[in-house]
Amino acid sequence: MITAPRGFRAAGVAAGLKSTGAKDVALVVNDGPAFDSASVFTANRCKANPVLWSQEVVKDGTVRAVFLNSGGANCYTGPEGFQTTHAVAETVAQCLGIGPIDVVVCSTGLIGLTNDRDQVLAGARAAYDALAVDGGDDAAHAIMTTDSVSKQVLVEGAGWSIGGMAKGAGMLAPQLATMLVVLTTDAVVPAADLDTALRAATRVSFDRLDSDGCMSTNDTVTVLASGASGITPSLGDFTAALTQACTDLAMQLLKDAEGADHEIAITVLNAATQDEAVDVGRSVARSNLFKAAVFGKDPNWGRVLASIGTTSAQFDPADLDVAMNGVWVCRRSTPHADPATVDLEPREVTVTIDLKAGSERATVWTNDLTHAYVHENSAYSS
Repeated sequence: MITAPRGFRAAGVAAGLKSTGAKDVALVVNDGPAFDSASVFTANRCKANPVLWSQEVVKDGTVRAVFLNSGGANCYTGPEGFQTTHAVAETVAQCLGIGPIDVVVCSTGLIGLTNDRDQVLAGARAAYDALAVDGGDDAAHAIMTTDSVSKQVLVEGAGWSIGGMAKGAGMLAPQLATMLVVLTTDAVVPAADLDTALRAATRVSFDRLDSDGCMSTNDTVTVLASGASGITPSLGDFTAALTQACTDLAMQLLKDAEGADHEIAITVLNAATQDEAVDVGRSVARSNLFKAAVFGKDPNWGRVLASIGTTSAQFDPADLDVAMNGVWVCRRSTPHADPATVDLEPREVTVTIDLKAGSERATVWTNDLTHAYVHENSAYSS
């Protein structure tokens, strides 16, 4: 779907970075006529080499290609690792006849693993040779690590569209998640507007996804605009469509979280500010006690109240309401409906918190804490 918008080609090939022999290198190319772009990166101060490179690339709002590899994060691999990133950008640029400063580079996999430079560069050349307007599915599969399925999306506008692909199945936490995301559009959208729209979209989608409270070193979200449709949507219409695409991908990431049995939507109502609503939701989402209770199908609302109390949000500790899957198990900070009436068998779980301190609201998404999650992350391989 990354190549559904006009003006894009993509490819996914096997370069030998994965021991399984699966596809592990992807390339997305914008053929124009416009080359506007915007990106957001992890807020982690410990950033991988590709992030350090790409942060410089995107400063002028022009990106013509995105190279991605799975099988190794190229993070904390010393000067050699950064030189590999630079060499990748140069190789892609030579193939396309462009400058390396217009090539975003993304990597994902184990931290501290040095990617074989010859393999990566050979993969970049092979991906260039395989570029095709129907290569989006191969690209989406090539960026998978512990993902069980590829994540793709297509949102149609009025004569224009947005396509996207993502990878991620754990360490999902703001800002952003352990994920790589590439979005494409054939709409005419200047770089400054792309930046405004992307930050608005990620703020209410990827930045509200908090699987396990762990922030990655490699997170990158890049949007490319080819302008090939010749249509200029309003900023409001484009932002709404981009938000829809980002939210769809975020939910796909959540559903594929490593070993999860439940996806949990925590909605905070009547907060004094939206930031406080997010803080409360995130506090609950990061409570291992609460997440373990959901795994055990125990509607333990006391753990929700305990998490709320760790925040600086405005509320009366003696007047909080909590519902789980639509059952108000707590009213005015005291027991209400019988917790036994809460059905936690379904995979989707909702938690609603009423702070009674204002009119703002926000939803944060997480998943439960399972034996499978511990097993997956005790023996992770890329």
